[in-house]
Amino acid sequence: MFIKLIFSIILFAITGVFSLFGLDLPTTQIHDDSILRVRLRDAWMTESPLRVMAQSPVIHTLYGGDRVQVRTEAGQEEFMVIFARELKRGRIATRENPAVPRMATGQFPGWAQGSWMLIRRRDTGQPVSIRAFLRSDPFMYVQFRPNGADRSHLDVVIYGSYVVYSLPLPVPFERLYTMPINEALNLAGNRFPRRFFDPNPGDYFVQRDFIHQVRQHLPNLRFVNDGAIDENGNFVFIASGQRQSADPSINDGGLNCSGFAKWLIDGILRPITGQRLAIPPLKAPFGDRGSAFTDPWEELRDPFFGLDWIRNLASTAGAVILSPAHARLEEIEVRRNAASRVMVPAPNRTFVTRSFPGFLPDAGYGIEGLHALLYTLAIDEPNRFFLAAVNAELGAPVTPASPRPRMRQYFHVAAFVPFFDEFGEFRIAVFESAAETSFAAFRNRYPLGHHVNLVRVPIRAAFDP
Repeated sequence: MFIKLIFSIILFAITGVFSLFGLDLPTTQIHDDSILRVRLRDAWMTESPLRVMAQSPVIHTLYGGDRVQVRTEAGQEEFMVIFARELKRGRIATRENPAVPRMATGQFPGWAQGSWMLIRRRDTGQPVSIRAFLRSDPFMYVQFRPNGADRSHLDVVIYGSYVVYSLPLPVPFERLYTMPINEALNLAGNRFPRRFFDPNPGDYFVQRDFIHQVRQHLPNLRFVNDGAIDENGNFVFIASGQRQSADPSINDGGLNCSGFAKWLIDGILRPITGQRLAIPPLKAPFGDRGSAFTDPWEELRDPFFGLDWIRNLASTAGAVILSPAHARLEEIEVRRNAASRVMVPAPNRTFVTRSFPGFLPDAGYGIEGLHALLYTLAIDEPNRFFLAAVNAELGAPVTPASPRPRMRQYFHVAAFVPFFDEFGEFRIAVFESAAETSFAAFRNRYPLGHHVNLVRVPIRAAFDP
């Protein structure tokens, strides 16, 4: 597969808006370019590779005014025939700024909404796949592949994960060269998850406001190992409960990753209850975890501390904000995932696909599927953010010199707020260890083999930690 895309991916990668003044249109309203593809089929899609690649880029105007640049880009083994739409920009109205109508940018990156590409072999000219971009986002597309003489396969890729993989479609692959994209997607019926491509950034005001309020407080925080704030507002150490300062007149300290997660939950609950949470109940075991193998190591290594901590935080928040029924593990823990396969790096600087098992009771989700998972959660569960407990199997093999067995340990806690900004761009705010970091920094910190267990927390407008 032509995974190493060589078309330019502009790093600001603006994505779509389901709004009159947004960047992208609803997917059902994407202007059709199938008539143009009919006209150019012979010259660009079935002609010999050398002749196709020798053609210069040309710009066409569709009925309705959208402009399309038709060009080729080549790799070592494959080349692409790209019908690149002109990128549009816009912004929905916010509390600080008025809306900005959609307008053309003069850029044709290859992934703007409505762009379409055919990938072919350089040596034989045989078709490999078709990709269509329903949002102005290079990491989200639908893909069609040949499946015999009279059928095709449909894939839906979101941030490196397949939420649909090899879905059979009753249409010859070459018929897709000229078929309207929405007509092709309708062949999948309700198995095509259109909702993932039609977000409404107006639904994410509460998330954006929550992030803004958290950021305002961050300059007053600092990191202290094992640090937290207790129910009385004192900076203490989580393990002992002792104050961080020996001088009782000084109440200045810091937070570690767990204490910072508590600080976030306190900020949401204090406007409702008028109180901060006590620390000891947050350390209590919560739900099924561990086994007879890990039980003897609970006191020495505390392998499930991070998992118990986020479960207790989310359970309390669910009970206070929603109802006691939302305190149950089944309500707070994220256990459903849309992806079945993921792309992972290969040694030759490309990617390969492999199965993604989804939620594992003793671990959560593999780190490689986290980006897509947070995207789908943003679509399906707006007005939520997510606490994460990072875990991996730690420890060397048991030897006389090293008797500590290798076991899974939950060693870090972070908070993710997935949302769409006023430009319709998907973003993930990451808060950890008394600071805001980035999803790229978080993801690059943990190689394959690490897992993340997620719990959901409702967001409310008022925030007072």
